[in-house]
Amino acid sequence: MTKPPGVILAGGLARRMGGGDKGLLRLDDKTILDHVIARLAPQTDGLAINANGDESRFASLGLPVIADSVDEFPGPLAGVLAGLDWAAERGADCIVTAAADTPFLPDDLVDRLRAATMGNALPFALAATPDPERGQNRHPTFGLWPVALRDDLRAALADGVRKVVAWTDGHGAATALFDTGKGDPFFNVNTPEDLETARRILAEAAV
Repeated sequence: MTKPPGVILAGGLARRMGGGDKGLLRLDDKTILDHVIARLAPQTDGLAINANGDESRFASLGLPVIADSVDEFPGPLAGVLAGLDWAAERGADCIVTAAADTPFLPDDLVDRLRAATMGNALPFALAATPDPERGQNRHPTFGLWPVALRDDLRAALADGVRKVVAWTDGHGAATALFDTGKGDPFFNVNTPEDLETARRILAEAAV
């Protein structure tokens, strides 16, 4: 089966980190983005970074940078739309997305998302992990998204939709449940304290 293109969502404002690009922070001898790329790239047919502003800050990665086509930082759905438009130009039927601040993302992300869509009309699924109170905790920046819905998403954003699941639930997106027995694979670095936690996780994994 053909691998989908991948889009790393790096368009957030990183307010809890004091602004800037969380993905460019150092984690061990690499950036967080380096860790994300190392895990996601083998699962995809090429990667792009969704980010706004001066794209030269990502030049060392050698990846295309695609900006939101919707103004005022409307959230991850705008990055998904940018990715879908980019994929459409490549002739792809779907994309996989991942957040730029998640250095331990699953190395079977694409396979598990695809398995969740078996029998469905569209390759459309979001990742989730078990939650003792809510049953599931969805991770809406990790998904398999069909190019066929890009114009629908464009219209939804124009109508003011910003919450990911408000749109995905309306189109029957499947859910791929990931185990957290060995730690949360979707752990994301939002604060300086999270960065220290990520460093401890890496150190423990190296022992």
